Amino acid sequence: MTAGSKGFTLVEVLVASTIGAFIALVAVGALKAVSTSAELVDRSMNASAEVRFASQMLLRDLENLYRAKDVNNMKLVGFTVSSGEGGQSSNVTFYTVGRSQARRGQPEGDVYEVEYSLVRKDDKSVLCRRLWPNPDKEAKPGGVMTVIAEDIDVFQVRYFDGEDWQIEWPEDIGDIPKLVEVDIAYAPWNGRKGLRESLMVNFARPGWGRGPGAAIEGANQNSEETSSGR
Repeated sequence: MTAGSKGFTLVEVLVASTIGAFIALVAVGALKAVSTSAELVDRSMNASAEVRFASQMLLRDLENLYRAKDVNNMKLVGFTVSSGEGGQSSNVTFYTVGRSQARRGQPEGDVYEVEYSLVRKDDKSVLCRRLWPNPDKEAKPGGVMTVIAEDIDVFQVRYFDGEDWQIEWPEDIGDIPKLVEVDIAYAPWNGRKGLRESLMVNFARPGWGRGPGAAIEGANQNSEETSSGR
């Protein structure tokens, strides 16, 4: 450096470097916070969409429950299964009336057997729907299995018989319940509560008399946030 020329002193260089590093650190932190927030919002929206899609599909199938004068030609069976760590989940199978074919180009009627169950594999749980065209009570259950929602932590179904709520509905009852209540909850993540969707369907028929479910007409549905269980 020639005499009289101006330059940066060592102190000035150090100060400038420190300020630059601080600004870069703040910028990276802000970018990471924005990215994390966007990821949480995106996951929350996806969770909401999956839970709502699953509940709407189940609601539609239940509302289209196949009914016949002879109860032997109908089916609605519900039971509970172990879901690990002492928990339980529901499994419900019934006949429903539908117009969407399960298999393209194959002969099918409009009565299907549909089953909803929570399947756990490794550390993941998914809600599955099995659709069986041309069901036969005497045959081994078959059909097409489809995953309709992932990371589902709670799938619980309860049945009202006119007096009490039951967590199972055996086939030997020989009738359908007055009310069916379903809870579906998305698994919590990062300390956040999972979205919960609840629905209730009324199967009350004339002549069943008055009871707690007699004033409920149609299906009711609501959603809220929940933790990992009821």
